[in-house]
Amino acid sequence: MADLSHVDETGAVRMVDVGAKAHSRRRAVARAVVRMAPETARRLRELPKGDALATAQLAGIMAAKRTSELIPLCHPLPLTNVELTIEVLEESVEINAVVETVAQTGVEMEALVGASVAALTVYDMAKAVDKAMVVAEVRLLEKTKE
Repeated sequence: MADLSHVDETGAVRMVDVGAKAHSRRRAVARAVVRMAPETARRLRELPKGDALATAQLAGIMAAKRTSELIPLCHPLPLTNVELTIEVLEESVEINAVVETVAQTGVEMEALVGASVAALTVYDMAKAVDKAMVVAEVRLLEKTKE
């Protein structure tokens, strides 16, 4: 269990103590994909401004900012930047979340949560027209520390 950062030597869960770590600039990029029928993707591409995609973008940004409230052992972090982009492809919607901070721990969970919630929002907005959609491939693409 010693390899798990949130488990102590007795097996109990714990928040990682980052108090002795120096502040550094940190960045993480995560992606989520919502697979759907081509007709659903076409309908999403044709929506006017202020549409489901803008709603999903805002939901992802808001979720990244509140990650520590959703994931019990995550540290609350002062995010310096959250960029969430959404691209509608032929049979999917691809969401990329870029999150940055200057802190003592990384922002990969914030990027993953942002991408995931944006994907779930797309799903919610389009579920009435496509019952076979799948939220897939939620993954961390990159994390850096300067």
